[in-house]
Parts: sequence; structure tokens; C-alpha cells
Amino acid sequence: MGYNDAQVHEKSERDKAIEDWLPVTASRKAGWMHSAFHNVTAMVGAGVLSLPYALAELGWGPGATILILSWVITSYTLWQMVEMHEMVPGKRFDRYHELGQHVFGEKLGLWIIIPQQLIVEVGCDIVYMVTAGKSLQKIHHMLCKEPCKDIKLSFFIMMFAAVQFVLSQSPDFNSITIVSLAAAIMSISYSTIAWGASIHKGIQPNIDYGLKASTTTGKVFNFLSGLGDIAFAYAGHNVVLEIQATIPSTPERSSKKPMMMGVTVAYLIVALCYFPVAIIGYWMFGNEVEDNILLSLQKPSWLIILANIFVIVHVIGSYQVFAMPVFDMLETLLVKKWRCTPGLPLRLIARSAYVGK
Repeated sequence: MGYNDAQVHEKSERDKAIEDWLPVTASRKAGWMHSAFHNVTAMVGAGVLSLPYALAELGWGPGATILILSWVITSYTLWQMVEMHEMVPGKRFDRYHELGQHVFGEKLGLWIIIPQQLIVEVGCDIVYMVTAGKSLQKIHHMLCKEPCKDIKLSFFIMMFAAVQFVLSQSPDFNSITIVSLAAAIMSISYSTIAWGASIHKGIQPNIDYGLKASTTTGKVFNFLSGLGDIAFAYAGHNVVLEIQATIPSTPERSSKKPMMMGVTVAYLIVALCYFPVAIIGYWMFGNEVEDNILLSLQKPSWLIILANIFVIVHVIGSYQVFAMPVFDMLETLLVKKWRCTPGLPLRLIARSAYVGK
């Protein structure tokens, strides 16, 4: 073996060791069930609770049409992503930017994909922090008897962040399996509470199904806002390649089949959560529905408290599912570009900095 060959071999061994350490590719032991609940956790987020409000902004016809079309289109694009994961024989696109680099080139692919992916993932994590804080604050207000000390929302957000400081030290996707499973169960639970309690409350008196805005400008802005609410509810695609990367693949049995099984189950659950919450919530409250359906449901108080607890548990898991690809990017930069030594100290500093951002 010549000097150049030895260098290449040493580099490939180092790259393999790094890949085996990075969170997305550290463990490839997942199955179709992991795919199912990771996708449910990523998809059925707190955004489902704003779907009745989206219908109030869009109206019955456009709202229901866009909601169903979004489900069909995202189902199809998700199938495409699963197929493209191993579309090149002998190679896996474990990360979105790797697929982008294959399509657009090494440098351009990074510049096109990474900013968009970070906007969605970091943005969702920020929303989850605020959502958890609001749910904790809501529970505090409902449980606290007068006189009750008013606690700022920022303190409740800090409580949620404290949990994430600990969970963020989980080394890879498979290490958050229990957290993700619990989050998936919670998302189904609070979605069921949302539409079930709406039915129990019944159609409100003097209900109005007309558009919330009366002016043309207001209608346009509300229409765009409604589209945004529905788009946010379908944000789970952003981690699909990273989820598939955790599934083993061989020439005889690729990762496509178990991943697609999981995706199919997940999307059936998405439909069972989204459509009843959106349609029943809007049906019962009309255009007076709040931007979070739980705010429209004041009683029974114990059920609303329980739903908010479910929301908190869910966003704990969702935060981790969306943060894991960000951790992977951050640690790849630190280890490959800046030549930092992979290990627990690096992970502790990098991930804690992200959570505390």
C-alpha cells in the first residue's frame, strides 16, 4: 500500500468512525414500528389544534378541500422521499442535504437545502417551547386558587427547556424511542380529547360559519394565514430521511419496505387526528373558534388540564425528533470541519448551547 493509499484508507476509517458516532447514523436497528411513531410524533404536533381556526379563516369549502389535498399531496411526496433514500445502488441518502448535494452538486446542494431545513426544524422547536410554556401556564391558572401569583410565560418555557437540556444528551434517534412513542400516544390522545370534548360541548348558540374577516384585505390575509396553519400542521416531512436512516438495509432487504409500512400507518393516524379535530371543531364553534381549540373548551376543567398535560408530553418528544437532525448537522460541522474530538464533552456543550439558544 502506497503513501497516498494509506492516507485514503486512514481518512475513510476516520469518516466511518465519525458516521458511527453522529446521531442520525449511529444506530441502524429500527423497524417499521419505529418509523410509524417517529413519523406520528413529527407530524401530529400542536399544529393540529389550530386546524379548526384555519377552517374558520378559509371557510368550509376551501378549508376542507385544502386540508384533504394537503394530506394527499404530502402522502405522495413522502412516498417519493422514501423511494429516493436508496435510489442510487449501494448508497443511502441519510440526510436531506446529501440528497440535495446529489441533485444540485456538493456546494449548491448544501446552500439550497440546509437553510430551509434549519428554518423548519429550529422554527418548530421554538414553537414547541412556547406551546409547552403556554400549556404549563394554562394548567397553573386552572389549578391555582385565588389569590394566585401570576407567573410569566418565560418561566414556564424555562421549565420545559430544563427537561430538554437532559434529553438532548441522548446519543441517537433510537435512544429517544420511548420518548417518541410516548409523544405519539399523547398526540393521538389530545387530538381525541379535542374533537370528543367539542362534540360534548355541542354546537354553540348563534353560530356563524362565514369568513372571520369582512374586508377584502382581511380575507386575503386570513386565507394566507389559514394556508400557513395547515402547512405547519404537515411539517413532519423534514425528518423523514433521517428517520429512514435508522432502519437497516441490505441488498436483499432494503429499508424501503419497513419504512413505507411505518409511513402508511402514520398517515392513517394523521387522517384520524386531523380531519375530526378540524371539521368537528369548526362545526361546533364556527368562526368564533380560538386559534387553539383547547382554549374554546373551558369545561370540564379536569379534561382540559389532562389534554394540556398530553400536549406537554408530546412536544417534549417532538422537540427531540426535530432537534436530532440539527444536532447531527452541528456535530458534523464541529468534528469534520473544525476537527473537534467527538465525545461526550463536545455533545454536552453543543447540544446545551442549542437548547439554550
